[in-house]
Amino acid sequence: MRQITSKADFTESIQSPKLVVAVFKADWCGDCKYIEPFMPDVEQKYNQIEFIEIDVDQLEEVSSEQNILGIPSFVAYTDGRELVRFVNKLRKSREEIEQFLDRAVEVYNAIHK
Repeated sequence: MRQITSKADFTESIQSPKLVVAVFKADWCGDCKYIEPFMPDVEQKYNQIEFIEIDVDQLEEVSSEQNILGIPSFVAYTDGRELVRFVNKLRKSREEIEQFLDRAVEVYNAIHK
């Protein structure tokens, strides 16, 4: 997962014609640490998706603009547009994350046919 370090980097990343999923996290977030062990496997399974990571403390402006109200949160983009989001303050299981990613791929494929 590529770490995003600036608003410009974020904006450029989501302009991609590929399916990009932004993962909003923070170092202090227990639920973010909960997903860390299985996320590399999830990334490998969904290798058609470009995953980017945004630290909500380092990029508060981006998090605020994207209306991130809880973490970890997942938002799918393509061509600078938001497709779907999985944003809430609850702990997310691997199954829930994969269901969200399946939906993101479905929406992306419907747009890019």
